Amino acid sequence: MKIGIEAQRIFRPRKHGMDMVALEVIKNLQEIDTQNEYVIFVNDNEDHCLQETPNFKIVTFSGSYPVWEQIELPKAAKEHGVDLLHCTSNTAPMNCPVPLVLTLHDIIYLEKSLLFTPGFTLYQRFGNLYRKYIVPKILKRCAKIITVSNFEKKRIGEKLHIQDDRLSYIYNGVSPHFQKITDSTTLDRIRKQYHLPENYFFFLGNTDPKKNTPRVLKAFLDFAKTDKDNYHLVIVDYEKTLVEEFLAQHKAETFIDRFRFPGYVKNTDLPAILTMAKIMLYPSLRESFGIPILEGMACATPVITSNTSSMPEVSGGAAFLVDPLNENEITSAIHQLIDDQKTRDELVEKGKVRAQQFSWRNTAKEVLKLYQDVYNSNS
Repeated sequence: MKIGIEAQRIFRPRKHGMDMVALEVIKNLQEIDTQNEYVIFVNDNEDHCLQETPNFKIVTFSGSYPVWEQIELPKAAKEHGVDLLHCTSNTAPMNCPVPLVLTLHDIIYLEKSLLFTPGFTLYQRFGNLYRKYIVPKILKRCAKIITVSNFEKKRIGEKLHIQDDRLSYIYNGVSPHFQKITDSTTLDRIRKQYHLPENYFFFLGNTDPKKNTPRVLKAFLDFAKTDKDNYHLVIVDYEKTLVEEFLAQHKAETFIDRFRFPGYVKNTDLPAILTMAKIMLYPSLRESFGIPILEGMACATPVITSNTSSMPEVSGGAAFLVDPLNENEITSAIHQLIDDQKTRDELVEKGKVRAQQFSWRNTAKEVLKLYQDVYNSNS
């Protein structure tokens, strides 16, 4: 069997969720499968984080992704003689010459109009518009559709009326380097490199409205007003000016010193940052999976997350669940985890056990079995 995998963004230096999922699945397929051939289609960039092996060939491209996906990728799949094509990031060619497997991480962009929703960048707006147009058209052509949680499988089935055996869910994993860091030299180096304070909470904030950043900022601000231990909020990959604007709206400009902005953090540095954090905040409005929940747990950090969408399913009773629409509830959860050592310890222990139940090796094995099913049904 010859398998084509579209992984167009994995070479970019600043990788995000879907990029990391594709990269981890491919790396684990390299380790477990020496029998089949693979062709990996990647947009050329500076971070060559994946290397060719005897049965894994890398084909690079450059230029506009939509044009490449709809015109060049089908040609490349045919040219390289793949038996199936796996597109890993929600979209795929509308006309594909070989059986198509699609990873549909979520359908948030189909649930409501996001084009004029405040908070999105121009790039995000275009991406949402492109997905909203492409996804309904390609689903009919897919041999198999993979999503990442039972919650998302149900949402896709309900919204897009896909109730047959073409739709299944395969859980994401946790990378093995996510674990509690005990080496003091490493911790000191990371603290200095990213200018981290002694006491802090960790938040993966960005401009996507689903990350619920304004409410998290308000919840922390309310906490900080009564906090005597000088806790800070570390927000990665987020602009300081956005927090300054938020504080100005709440007439709380003097609290800017309670926020830290390390910028983009390399994935390999995150375990140390999570290890030193007192709490990880992840009260998103909507997630199809939520890998950071498990990454925080694996690093022995108590996690506050939401009681909505996939987050209860993924956290499995090992996180502090809150209503993400209620900033007072988020503030209360922070106070409880700071003041109640027993609850903290219980969440840490439960979290470590929960995180161990997810591995990229298992994800890759399930994906490989699905490839085989597609190949056998088309042979």
